[in-house]
Amino acid sequence: MAEANTTQPAQRIDAHFIAAGKYHDIDYPRLEVLKLLAEHPHIRTTVACDYSGLERLNQCRFLITYTCDLMPTEEQAKQLRAWIEAGGKWLALHGTNSILVFTEDGLVDAPNDRPDVMEMLGTQFKAHPPIGPFPVEVVNKDHELTRGIEDFEVVDELYLSKTTAEIDTLMQTTFEGEATGFVDEKWEKTAVPILYTRDIGDGRIVYNTLGHCRGHYDLPGMQDFYPHKEMCAWNYDVYYDLLRRSIAWAMRDTARDGA
Repeated sequence: MAEANTTQPAQRIDAHFIAAGKYHDIDYPRLEVLKLLAEHPHIRTTVACDYSGLERLNQCRFLITYTCDLMPTEEQAKQLRAWIEAGGKWLALHGTNSILVFTEDGLVDAPNDRPDVMEMLGTQFKAHPPIGPFPVEVVNKDHELTRGIEDFEVVDELYLSKTTAEIDTLMQTTFEGEATGFVDEKWEKTAVPILYTRDIGDGRIVYNTLGHCRGHYDLPGMQDFYPHKEMCAWNYDVYYDLLRRSIAWAMRDTARDGA
């Protein structure tokens, strides 16, 4: 007689994903991240195009954002912080920390208009050099998000940021040179965080700055057809490995696991 199967199914985990913003092919990372979440059938995800409806987070174990030049309102930022302080997990990707304003002379400025959000995230985007290759150094080799990953080179949009609060850098690179087209153009030699964590109350933010993505039709009003698609880190297995590890971290009950 066959033995009865007493294995219990995995407990449902709810997640919320905000994918929206400017100057990027938001559709591609939206689909790719949802495919990674679908590898875990007990994760049930809602998807939004802005920060409205954050009451949803009360049922969620984690939040993912892939945005550019999209900020929560001050009230929404307070909701986010309260949720994180209570133990929420936020996986922030690429342009989540960006505010972009074009000046009269055509340069891109990153004004300090939302210190509440940038302090919460731990960094604020200021500029990037032209897309190209750069080395990524694993500075913490004993963290669950990086263990077993060797230093690597990637072609991507290197996010040069201002640190706004205490962060724990897991991966970084070094940059010295010019970020053409930005108000903050000249950069002395500086360490640039690529992957880091930030603790707030009982919760944690994991920020991965890699993952720029632009298709042919993502600069409306500026360039009707962008001739060269930019897939950047989405072309690399190591990036998908980092995303899978981050989702595995986000799925667990305790925000501080794997520190």
